[in-house]
Amino acid sequence: ELFSALGQTCTDKEFDELCFEFGLELDEITSEKEMIEKEQGKERAAGASEAVIYKLDVPANRYDLLCIEGLVQSLLVFLRKKKAVIFKRVEPLSGSRQRLIICAETAQVRPHVVGAVLR
Repeated sequence: ELFSALGQTCTDKEFDELCFEFGLELDEITSEKEMIEKEQGKERAAGASEAVIYKLDVPANRYDLLCIEGLVQSLLVFLRKKKAVIFKRVEPLSGSRQRLIICAETAQVRPHVVGAVLR
């Protein structure tokens, strides 16, 4: 599914290198069957999927990479197969902007905040 979305195939080594160049760490290449075998034994793993599962170490600030759509989008941009999305500021149709209100208790812990509404 991942490679068809990327429009290419990769060996495990090539995918590991791509992840490294992109800034991700490929932790493990496994399958559902292998995971069950490790944890519960071969008998329990019978009939489990042997489809390849790539376990990636995703940094906390890259929540966009937690789904296949976000990962594919980012990798396609990185591989220069797709242009990066350009965001621009637009006023809301209603004409009134939304406000981000910080409670006094929160301001003591987080004195600076940033917010955005994507349309």
